[in-house]
Amino acid sequence: MHCPFCGHEDTQVKDSRSTEDGVAIRRRRVCGACGQRFTTIERVQLRELVVTKMDGRRVPFDRDKLARSIRVALRKRPVDDDAQERIVNGLVRQLEASGDGEIASDRIGRLAMDALRRVDDVAYVRFASVYRDFREVAAFSQLLTDMKPGDEGLEGLPSRERTEK
Repeated sequence: MHCPFCGHEDTQVKDSRSTEDGVAIRRRRVCGACGQRFTTIERVQLRELVVTKMDGRRVPFDRDKLARSIRVALRKRPVDDDAQERIVNGLVRQLEASGDGEIASDRIGRLAMDALRRVDDVAYVRFASVYRDFREVAAFSQLLTDMKPGDEGLEGLPSRERTEK
């Protein structure tokens, strides 16, 4: 671990604790060169995941990309940062627990939509509009019509990846 102050590579762990949600480790460190103290948060990764895109490309799973998408969908909604982090952690745990090393991008999108639907309908519509690449008002109208209590919605609409050329 590099020191964020001087860049030195020799840092010592002085204290380690599990975070409240249990999916990360909080480490208090001190730099051997400059003596500065700093904290790192390290996430436990159960397995390496690879995302398979609709065009066949395979890319490493990026937790931060998923977290950004969830945060954008929930921007200015009454869902606090801790709840957003729990959503992302839950999604990552689902993916890691699936037993598959390769996950289709379409599956990640559906899982994220399902999670957002349970938390906030507006965030669900925001995420769906990007994920499904709505290009016309009629697609929004159809989504809202399909949104009935207990309905998972959107399954019949084309995903953005299928409509890309």
